[in-house]
Amino acid sequence: MLRRVGRGLLVGVLALVPVVVVAVLVRERFQPLIHVDDAAIRGATDVTRAHPALLRTLLVVQAVMQPVWVYLVAFATCAWVWARGLRSRALWAVATMLVGWFLGFLVKLVVQRARPVVSDPVSHSPGYSFPSGHAFNAALALTVVTVAVWPLAHRAVKAALLTVGSLVVVGTCLDRVFLGVHFPSDVVGGVILALALVAASWAGYRGPRQVAREAAHSIERSAP
Repeated sequence: MLRRVGRGLLVGVLALVPVVVVAVLVRERFQPLIHVDDAAIRGATDVTRAHPALLRTLLVVQAVMQPVWVYLVAFATCAWVWARGLRSRALWAVATMLVGWFLGFLVKLVVQRARPVVSDPVSHSPGYSFPSGHAFNAALALTVVTVAVWPLAHRAVKAALLTVGSLVVVGTCLDRVFLGVHFPSDVVGGVILALALVAASWAGYRGPRQVAREAAHSIERSAP
């Protein structure tokens, strides 16, 4: 147990290095990064402002990808994984997402980055800017769900999970930038933070017993 916890902590520390670097640059207002972020926001919102149909689509994506809806779907999927016999994996997935929910808020409070300010905003969102909650929670939930259902999915379903999940995360990131409510570094930081958390949590959960149980479960499912 202690070995697995130590492994998870080690992976977490190593995976969080890029997040810490971006957070420090943001908090210290590293000028090259600030200039890139500001230019990207101005260009993105100009495009959105010039295309009303795009704005309507972005607002729909913003509403659909609210963390509460994302997690409701993710928790329902975990319940299905539990019902299919992979109970420890389902519990791992739920615990990881619950920790992630609070971790995202904690990082926002530590960094305290203000939202983008543009002369003619196309949308508004409350709270701090780094990391993007939409991007972080989408990446976290979709990665956890993919890992949770992986042993139960056939090859085509696995390919679909990876493809659709990646597109949803990228689409969510673009949505936040083109609505002008997050800088590019906010969404990048959110995705990296989510992947780092999943990597650390998985390293701490995964062990010989889990491998043996899941292998036996896969054999049972594939048996005629």
